[in-house]
Amino acid sequence: MEKTDLSRILSVSGMSGLYRYVAQARNGAIAESLRDGHRTCFGLKSKITTLADIAIYTEDEEMKLQEVFGKLHEVLGEEDAPTSKASADELKALFAKAVPTYDADRFYVSHMKKVVDWYNELKNFASLDFTEENAEEAPAEGAEE
Repeated sequence: MEKTDLSRILSVSGMSGLYRYVAQARNGAIAESLRDGHRTCFGLKSKITTLADIAIYTEDEEMKLQEVFGKLHEVLGEEDAPTSKASADELKALFAKAVPTYDADRFYVSHMKKVVDWYNELKNFASLDFTEENAEEAPAEGAEE
C-alpha cells in the first residue's frame, strides 16, 4: 500500500468523509472519495482544507494532525479508533493516553470526533503510513487560516 500524502487528503465542510485531490478544475477542484472512489468537483465556494494544514491545540503548542495520527496508532495498534458516536468520556480518555498534553480548553469533543473519524477512514481506505512533510511549513507573517 502506498504512503498517504496528507497534503492531498481533503476535508470539505458540509460533506462527510475524506477526499483525495485529483486535479484542479476551471471552477474548483476535482477530488475522489476515499471510501468509494466517487469523483466530485468542488466549486470555488467550497471550504476545502487539507489534513496537512490541520493541527490540534496542546498545552505547549499546536501538534500537526500527522503526529496526532501517529500517537493514536501507537495507542490503538491495529484496532480502529472509537467512532464519533462514542461517549465524550471515551474520546477524552483516548486522547489523554495518545496526546496527554492536549489543551482541554481549546480542543473540544467535537474536534475529537472529527479526528477519530478521519483516523478510521485513513486506516481503512488509505494508509497510516505517511509521506514525509516536504519543506519547512512556516506560515508567512500575518497569514491566517
